[in-house]
Amino acid sequence: MLYNYLQGLRQKAKAKTKGCNCMAMIRLHRTGDDGWFILACVKEHDHEFSATDAEKREWTSHGRIEQTVRDMVKHLRENNVILSKLHCIMGSMYGSMENKPFTRRSLRTICAQIAREQRDDDIRKTLELFRTMREQDPGFQFSVQLDEKDQVKTLIWANGKSRSDYSCFGDVTFDTAYTTNLYKMPFGLFVGVNNHFQSTIFGGVFMRDEKSESFKWVFKEFLTLMGGVHPQTILTDKRRAMEIAIMEIMPETTHLWCKWHVFKDARIELGPIYRENSAFGDEFHKVITDMLIMSEFNSAWKQFLKKYNLKGHHYMVRSYDKRKKWAKCYNKGKFCAGMTSTQRSESANIMQRFLSILVCQKYQKHTLCKGGHAMLET
Repeated sequence: MLYNYLQGLRQKAKAKTKGCNCMAMIRLHRTGDDGWFILACVKEHDHEFSATDAEKREWTSHGRIEQTVRDMVKHLRENNVILSKLHCIMGSMYGSMENKPFTRRSLRTICAQIAREQRDDDIRKTLELFRTMREQDPGFQFSVQLDEKDQVKTLIWANGKSRSDYSCFGDVTFDTAYTTNLYKMPFGLFVGVNNHFQSTIFGGVFMRDEKSESFKWVFKEFLTLMGGVHPQTILTDKRRAMEIAIMEIMPETTHLWCKWHVFKDARIELGPIYRENSAFGDEFHKVITDMLIMSEFNSAWKQFLKKYNLKGHHYMVRSYDKRKKWAKCYNKGKFCAGMTSTQRSESANIMQRFLSILVCQKYQKHTLCKGGHAMLET
């Protein structure tokens, strides 16, 4: 039986349904030879018809997207076409945005479904790839953390070459600044520097979230993959969740903040001063990097605050309280292989921007092998 979409009465005053008890309908019955015949038909409506495509898109039937359109949406999303651009593409396919037979909300919903399906499928393929890589490289290891629904929550991996490099060049930077476009999953790399001061990748990780408990699992599993050897130094951004995890899992490791993030946050917090004083950035950089003894640093810091009227400024107070994380004079003698920024890690993140999880692993496999050969040649 086919009813008018406005049939029925609105049950609650605040409900969004537009039901007004319209009795228009067609009742169909099946014949013995698999045909159909109309048993009853009520043509009269007690409301005005939808006059525009915009009104028609509010019908329940317009919440569904045809399979061919869904397949195209899936293809575009796999190639990292963002939702707003996807919406425009769909509008151009139908001649205009008004002619589109589905709503923006429906498109957003289908994109979320596709992302979940694609994420689960790509993770399955990634695990298959990892098992194949482990057969080819006995030193390849990976670890998976599952949630309460037995779905992958966190994934960490390292190959034999990476683990060997870590035993020789164990100081690392770790950064999860980049979030994959399709899955909204933070992707991080453990990166170090070899004896030629070339970047070397120690391992990679995908995370569902960036809570302290997740970071604890990541650092614990990283140490397991690396034979339980703790790095002397690790450089990260300023996230508190990461700091808590490092204090618990790697208490003897020196944890420093990368200067890149310190300067970035300063520009955000002190933007007007940066813009009004061209020398501010250079002077701030000098205080952080050129003061070699603590008394010299403290004196320069006080003069800097006085010159720019920053005494008591909340950002400067917080930064000073954490000065042992970033001020050079407090970390003399602490080896970090010349790494003072996670930019090495962030530069590696850039190449992942438009790649799916599976492609990331294939590309990284090629990169690790290529990097190993290059090192042997030097």
